[in-house]
Amino acid sequence: MEKKKPLILISNDDGVISKGMSALIRFLRPLGDIVVMAPNSPRSGVGCAVSMNEPVNYQLIRKDVGLSVYRCSGTPVDCIKLAFYTVLDRQPDIIVGGINHGDNSSVNVHYSGTMGVVIEGAIRGIPSVAFSLCDHDPDADFDPAGPYIRDIVEKVLAKGLPALTCLNVNFPAVKELKGVRICEQAKGVWVNEWENFAHRGNSQYYWMAGEFQHIDTDNENSDRWALANGYVAITPTTVDVTDRQLMNELKTWF
Repeated sequence: MEKKKPLILISNDDGVISKGMSALIRFLRPLGDIVVMAPNSPRSGVGCAVSMNEPVNYQLIRKDVGLSVYRCSGTPVDCIKLAFYTVLDRQPDIIVGGINHGDNSSVNVHYSGTMGVVIEGAIRGIPSVAFSLCDHDPDADFDPAGPYIRDIVEKVLAKGLPALTCLNVNFPAVKELKGVRICEQAKGVWVNEWENFAHRGNSQYYWMAGEFQHIDTDNENSDRWALANGYVAITPTTVDVTDRQLMNELKTWF
């Protein structure tokens, strides 16, 4: 009996027609059969949101040998949930998010729809990896990241990941990458997050803006340091956010 190729489920938060999605499909096609279920338009910043107050629909937009692409009206997490419920005929061997236009290092992991994809995958017990490039340009150059993406996905397919853990992989926008660093999440916060503007005579309208304030700039173990110095930053990320040390402290309180 012919052994089935690995099944790779892909989604993102920039939309199904983004250049990052096209590049990811191109990089991963040699590794297995691919099913894409991705939003029909950008959903940046939605994190792990799901659609609770309106129905979600999907359509097949491309069908080739070993590749099926669907667009979905919902969030990135909706896409993963709907793919499992409707189009997958077996459990995927890996779930991949991206390639995101813009980095998801540090606290951005909590806002990112691309990370929402792989957090949902980890909850389901599927090895999951998110890829992001530090470039918001719609025509960003993803090619330098290609060999690293293939290598990382191959390794995860071969070795798996621990339960409730996914990988957050970020690439600096450089032509020549220095290599890989295994990182911790940098400490930081967004400041000056709103820009006021008048709309139809009403001045109480605001655009989301903001500047990232990196707190531990000298920490060479952080993902932000790795990116600033030309390295691929791989940050293992856990879904279980329990603070076990504080658990023990709280037991002494009560």
